[in-house]
Amino acid sequence: MVWSHGSQNIREAIQVILMTEQEERLRLPEFGGNLKRFLFEPNTVTTRHLIEDRITKALAAWEPRIQVQSVAVDPDPVDSQAAVATVAYKLVATRAQEELSMRVSLTGR
Repeated sequence: MVWSHGSQNIREAIQVILMTEQEERLRLPEFGGNLKRFLFEPNTVTTRHLIEDRITKALAAWEPRIQVQSVAVDPDPVDSQAAVATVAYKLVATRAQEELSMRVSLTGR
């Protein structure tokens, strides 16, 4: 088994945080980004702002190795039923700037 380290480990941790639903972890029920709560919400500016807020709060609570610089959630250019979340962050240890983008589905497919 190969373990990630450094900035790759942090990138993977961010993805785990954002993809984990609250109450999914039995011993830590408040952990997670809880993004599936937006499933079946309309792809509107309001929904995308709520997703931005949720991402910002989840990363502030669960990933102390980064400082979030910005979170942008935009409509997915190829799927009107999804959004693309882009998180720009700075690594606390090295001050290196990083960016992560991920798709957030707003439909049940």
